[in-house]
Amino acid sequence: MTTVIQSVKGTRDFYPEEKFVLSWLSAKIRKVSEAFGYQEYDGPYLETIELYAAKSGEELVKEQSFVFEDRGGNLVTLRPELTPTLVRMVAQRQNQLTFPLRWWSFGPFWRYERPQKGRSREFYQWNIDLVGVGTPEGDAELAAVIATFFKEVGLTSQDVAILVNNRRLLDGELGQLNIPPGLRSEVFRLIDRRGKMVAARWEIDAREVGLSDNQIIGLTALLANTQLWKQSEELQRFFAAVDALGVDDYVQYAPDVIRGLDYYTGIVFEAYDRKNTVRRSILGGGRYDNLMAEVGGDPLPGVGFAMGDMVITLILDKFGLLPKNTGETPAPVFITTFDWEYILSSFALAAEIRQAGFKVACYPQEDNLTRQFKYADRIGSRVAIVLGPDEIKENLVSLKDLRSGQQRTIPRKFLVDELQQILAPEAPP
Repeated sequence: MTTVIQSVKGTRDFYPEEKFVLSWLSAKIRKVSEAFGYQEYDGPYLETIELYAAKSGEELVKEQSFVFEDRGGNLVTLRPELTPTLVRMVAQRQNQLTFPLRWWSFGPFWRYERPQKGRSREFYQWNIDLVGVGTPEGDAELAAVIATFFKEVGLTSQDVAILVNNRRLLDGELGQLNIPPGLRSEVFRLIDRRGKMVAARWEIDAREVGLSDNQIIGLTALLANTQLWKQSEELQRFFAAVDALGVDDYVQYAPDVIRGLDYYTGIVFEAYDRKNTVRRSILGGGRYDNLMAEVGGDPLPGVGFAMGDMVITLILDKFGLLPKNTGETPAPVFITTFDWEYILSSFALAAEIRQAGFKVACYPQEDNLTRQFKYADRIGSRVAIVLGPDEIKENLVSLKDLRSGQQRTIPRKFLVDELQQILAPEAPP
């Protein structure tokens, strides 16, 4: 007995049921993105490792990227994220593009993660960015995109929250604690890990980073101050814009949200479900004002976020909001094959009906009609067409309504009209 070859660890098979959900999610993402005037784009699945080495942080490059040497001796990686690709693409045509730039994408990414619930090594991700605007109002637009998406898929502000902070605000507060500038990137990553660790372990890590006991006490108090945002003009303007956009019920200040990637420079945000259904963020993003210059372009501000498909799918499933695959057939019309002598006649009829706009499946081999009808029923076809020598001779077709079981013969010239009547959408009750 042979052993079935398994898929690569951390990848996913999308059977039709799973692909149905992914396609539905993609359609919702498209609808919301385009509602705000964003254009779809994409980049290559392979990039040079240098693109990420100085932009995304050592952890992403050294521990999470699939890096390999191509035949030319160059180190390349399967893309772990899209923001560096975005800024590279913009930098290459910076003088030809119209700013502010509104771009979105939904596609596959790879990270060498430990596979677990809500996380795999291969995943799909929504990326959306506003480039060329450096204002808190621009940041608020992205928050409104997120909230609108949540509304579109049925998640209320009682279900989910968009948590917001400002790195510039926190950087100034770290200065008040006498934490030197050279240490602050590491402290930001320490803050980003805080919600994933027990307090005692986090304090140990804080000391290992180089913080004193007084600094740890001060940092802990800082991360509990929910009114700190009032000291930031940027955040005051941000929340005013969020209110004007009508999504303030989804958005709140969170002093411990900081994002772990090095390129964030200002406002950052993450989204979580309020009931802690899945202990992972739904999405994350923020402002990156220095990244364009780092890939060789002219300085240009940007803000964006990314949302993977796995966590949001888990949450929607928990809330009972995933769409039900109604079993819509891939082929409402099914054409039988009488025998090998007449199979090409069946194929020709199928082509004719497809030209009229119908989805048609034709049985590709000789078999008894009973088995063919059973197959048509299993794939959900609505009507089956029988084309045998007698029908061909008289220029007729036999139609079988697979719902009622009734079968009748009609002139072939009336076939399209008859199918349109049978397959017309039913009026709601």
